[in-house]
Amino acid sequence: MPRLTQAKLAEINKTFDDRSPDELLRWAVDIFGERIAAISAMQKAGSIICHMISRLKLDIPVLFVDTGVMFQETLETRDRIASEYGLTVHTLTPELTMAEQTEKHGVLYLTVEGQKECCHKRKVEPLLATRGQRDALISSLRRAEGGARGECPIVSVDIEMNVLRVNPLANMTDEQVDAYIAEHDVVVNPLHDQGFTTVGCNRCTTPVLPNEPPRAGRWRHLGPWSIYCGINPTDMLDDEHAPAVDFPQDLIDRILGQKTDFMI
Repeated sequence: MPRLTQAKLAEINKTFDDRSPDELLRWAVDIFGERIAAISAMQKAGSIICHMISRLKLDIPVLFVDTGVMFQETLETRDRIASEYGLTVHTLTPELTMAEQTEKHGVLYLTVEGQKECCHKRKVEPLLATRGQRDALISSLRRAEGGARGECPIVSVDIEMNVLRVNPLANMTDEQVDAYIAEHDVVVNPLHDQGFTTVGCNRCTTPVLPNEPPRAGRWRHLGPWSIYCGINPTDMLDDEHAPAVDFPQDLIDRILGQKTDFMI
């Protein structure tokens, strides 16, 4: 099976830096057809992606990972988005309930290593269970988030899922996020108005003070060593160890525009 590496996406990423989110979403649908889905944790940027899919009348289902310990406000946001935007939202769940996991493994999220294991079991593994069903996932990462996402590419390879990740909002600033939400009256998780700059599981997410970093409320009890859950493979590796996915050659050609005249 031919391989598509991150290095081969360098040129298309440069081109896409000048494209709007709408254009990028339409490109993704044109290239991947029914083999595409969006993934949303029902936070601000994810809500914007859902609104854009609905506004553009794109046939893209949405994947939502319910860890079993989500805030009720997050679940209600999911339901409102599905209903008001007319979207198909597939809820993915872990193999074990939190009670079953705790009985079997203890309270994992109280240590740094345990947090990684807990997040993998409750967030990553449910998504991995869908491996093979899609060739691309629409994500909502933004460079304005900083940290490991400060240079996230618009298009990247996801080795574990063997898909391309597409981030149409990569260049959207915080101000543009707020402006889009206000202009279109986007359904937003109400926790954002209660001091939560990011929203995850109810065990490991707290409000954030005005002078704190945006992700200070995630795994606060573990200090600065735990920042991400691992569901978004955002780190860029060097060319020598460049990640790659296995795709049919005709799909690689369509993505890179090697045998078609299609441009967005």
